Amino acid sequence: MFGKTHRGVLAVLLLSALPQGVRAQQVADAEDVQQLSIEQLANVEITSVSKAPQSLSTAAAAIYVISHDDVIRSGATSLPDMLRLAPNLEVMQTSPANYEIAARGFNGNTADQNFPDKLLVLIDGRSVYTPLYSGVYWDMQDVLPEDVERIEVISGPGGTLWGANAVNGVINIITRKAADTQGGVLTVGVGDQYSSSAVQYGGQLADNVDYRVYAKDFWQRSFDTTAGTSAHDSWTKPQGGFRVDWDEARDQVTLQGDIYSGAEGQLGAPDQIIGGGNFTTHWQHKLDDDSSFQLLSYYDETQRNVTNGGGLVLNTYDVEGQHNFNLGSWNKIVWGAGDRIMQYGITDQVGTASSLLWQPGHRTLNLADVFAEDRIPLGTTVELTVGLKLENDPYSGLSPMPSGRISWQVAPEHTLWAAISRAVRSPTPFDTDVVEKLGATTFLTGNPNFLPEEVTAYEAGYRGQLFDRISLSVSVFENVYDDLKDLEPSPVTVLPLLWSNTMKGDVHGVEAWASFQVLDWWRLDAGFNAQHLDLSFQPGASKLLGLAQAGDDPHHQASLRSSMNLPYDLNFDADFRYQGALPDPALPEYVELNSRLAWKISDTLSVALAGYNLLHGHHLEYVGGDEIRRSFYFETRLRF
Repeated sequence: MFGKTHRGVLAVLLLSALPQGVRAQQVADAEDVQQLSIEQLANVEITSVSKAPQSLSTAAAAIYVISHDDVIRSGATSLPDMLRLAPNLEVMQTSPANYEIAARGFNGNTADQNFPDKLLVLIDGRSVYTPLYSGVYWDMQDVLPEDVERIEVISGPGGTLWGANAVNGVINIITRKAADTQGGVLTVGVGDQYSSSAVQYGGQLADNVDYRVYAKDFWQRSFDTTAGTSAHDSWTKPQGGFRVDWDEARDQVTLQGDIYSGAEGQLGAPDQIIGGGNFTTHWQHKLDDDSSFQLLSYYDETQRNVTNGGGLVLNTYDVEGQHNFNLGSWNKIVWGAGDRIMQYGITDQVGTASSLLWQPGHRTLNLADVFAEDRIPLGTTVELTVGLKLENDPYSGLSPMPSGRISWQVAPEHTLWAAISRAVRSPTPFDTDVVEKLGATTFLTGNPNFLPEEVTAYEAGYRGQLFDRISLSVSVFENVYDDLKDLEPSPVTVLPLLWSNTMKGDVHGVEAWASFQVLDWWRLDAGFNAQHLDLSFQPGASKLLGLAQAGDDPHHQASLRSSMNLPYDLNFDADFRYQGALPDPALPEYVELNSRLAWKISDTLSVALAGYNLLHGHHLEYVGGDEIRRSFYFETRLRF
């Protein structure tokens, strides 16, 4: 009953839009790529686990890499659809524009005003989580599939290196260098539910300076409500951007930015208007063979408004420095510091009978940190990694986030690893400043004494090549949480309700994925994960909304992907996914299938036909969301 009352236009704006070495080959088109061998896949270079280049096979973390080839061949048209390829994520679509995405549970429960808020997402080092509630506005994040180099998905805490919000996982989206996207590409796609167009051109400004510019637009048709009528939630979002890379012997400088605007339909309400832009600079300087320094700085503006209603503006300014060096012959150290300033303003609709307010409606938040991590070889096959981040957030002060990891290469193609780490989700304005009015009655308020949510995670895993054609990764985890968020009544008066920290518990589970090169032209990728949430209330809690308010997560899910290189320059890919039932609110399990057939007609022209959600005419992925239709999409790509 709680959380389902009418909240006015601003509530629709702010809440319904919440998320309801071998290097990867650099080529012009993934359809030209002969897939990497199993051995090469295991040795792809990654950077997210230690903030330094290392082989995937040696990383002491549960990390899955989505390659450029995977993205193109999947036919994914949005970042959330690309993330469906990662078996260690929960991805649930709630409307054409919005998704609920989580790792290791806590995917939210919108009926109880709880949202996924324990996953950090980066695009080329720029954090895209919103400090307003610690989640991600997925409708505001977009990268051309053509420009994705790889996506590194870590399940498990990453607070020691990445800080705020890296509680249950880190998604690091890394785009391709401008030098790898030279020439022009025109992509036009039409479908019964989705149509799009994009153009990109890359060239050289000087011998060591490469650039690219792009523009894109799309239109997506409305989904259906569970009653079978149109949800009137179609949307469109034009976007453009650029990247410039200067590459000298010891210095690399990148300038990049994007600008976008969009309109999202809402059932029974005016369109939601979104817009914003970002600008990032990244300088990397090689000091000597074993030492480097880099400086990252970015500005990000986010705007969300409802016609004749309320809105928000968020401006983020960030600067981060990092130094990598070797101390003697047995210490590989990375350390750094950063500071992030976030200025926001929220306005409500004047004169509504019910509204959601922030008091104060304007704040400037400052998040500062310093971190260090040391990778210490304990012999030729064992490496110990210890690290600590100290982060000072504007609400709860200094939070330490330590970690320890160890990896043991028991054989050249077999690695065992284990880790223990601590991370926090810092309080946000939604936790401390929110005020919900029902007429003249204050129904809910934030809690200025809200504490950080804490997790201590214990992990262990194996990664290796079982045979010449089979690789396997398995990890087990036990995450112990304290001071979890829940909703409590006020003493004596009951109302207003207020956010509190009286829930605790643990989540344990297993994650596994494997690749099988069946034949030289056919590869299978399979994934499976299972988890169990064992939560409870601390003494004195009212248990008002029950344990279900923490998240409506499936107990298990599985996936199977088939990639075939066929004669006559044909590629055929199929992605099968299974999601277990959601417990509360209840939703039955479901299976779905996406597939794509692509034909490279010439070096400059290719076409592809994709089908999505082929097993059902429509299906529901999340309680409170809209039903997703079966759809088809035909795409033409012209290079010039």
